[in-house]
Amino acid sequence: MTGVVPGPDGLPRCPWGAGSADYTAYHDEEWGRPVHGEAPLFERISLEAFQSGLSWLTILRKREAFRAAFAGFDPAAVAQFDDGDVARLLADAGIVRNRLKVQATIANARAVVALDGGLDALLWSFAPSSDRPAPVSTADVVAVTPESTAMAKALKRNGFRFVGPTTAHALMQATGMVNDHLAACAFR
Repeated sequence: MTGVVPGPDGLPRCPWGAGSADYTAYHDEEWGRPVHGEAPLFERISLEAFQSGLSWLTILRKREAFRAAFAGFDPAAVAQFDDGDVARLLADAGIVRNRLKVQATIANARAVVALDGGLDALLWSFAPSSDRPAPVSTADVVAVTPESTAMAKALKRNGFRFVGPTTAHALMQATGMVNDHLAACAFR
């Protein structure tokens, strides 16, 4: 499948959004919609980093546990996490227990707190113009763009980890900086 498919309600959706109920809800209610604010954007960047190498469905199903484990993704709170918190997180079966990703999330929180101008302004400064043509098929959806490459470089310069160009582009899609819903998708 490369074009839209009917979802459980008959509405045309991007193929990945017509699968499990978790994917459908995420596709219909969140993905591609603009997200602003330090905590919501810190949550998205953290979840995208945890997803690296895993299924997004795994992350969606563990999302509430991630929120509880990481203080609602309040960057100031997570920036204060210490070795005891790392041990607590690595023992928490409700989240992905990857030491490097846990440590990166804490380091990223510290980077957010240290940013001049805030995370919202930094991330949205890389949003491309909205006049891009809508993708017609999944083959038209790219994984990396010049904007996501520039965003990843800026994040790394500011001390962020697990933020390569592919992760940055996934973040841009998830937070509505780009709208990669297919042209015929009812949720574009």
